[in-house]
Amino acid sequence: MFKYELVKENEEMGTVYFKGDLDIEVAEFIEQELIPELGEFQTIHLDLADVSFVDSTGIGLLIHLIDSLKNQYLLKEVLIQNVQEAVQDVFEIIGFREIIGESAFV
Repeated sequence: MFKYELVKENEEMGTVYFKGDLDIEVAEFIEQELIPELGEFQTIHLDLADVSFVDSTGIGLLIHLIDSLKNQYLLKEVLIQNVQEAVQDVFEIIGFREIIGESAFV
């Protein structure tokens, strides 16, 4: 089961703690609920410490999330942190770091 927690660090920065798998089952949720909720910030950290599985749909969701926040809501930064090794392996196989840029990872 997928859940998330949004922590408002300050007026301009928030951190989203994802819990569960990033796959097709969470696509609608991220599109309809999460993206609009993050529009008030200038910087968002996406914490993947509790994500142990991501499939191609999950990768697409992350790309869409980052693009939407930067282009539609004009966020300055969307950063990804605390990626588990299994998820990192998937990112490397598909070249995810190259797609979104090395600077997006902290």
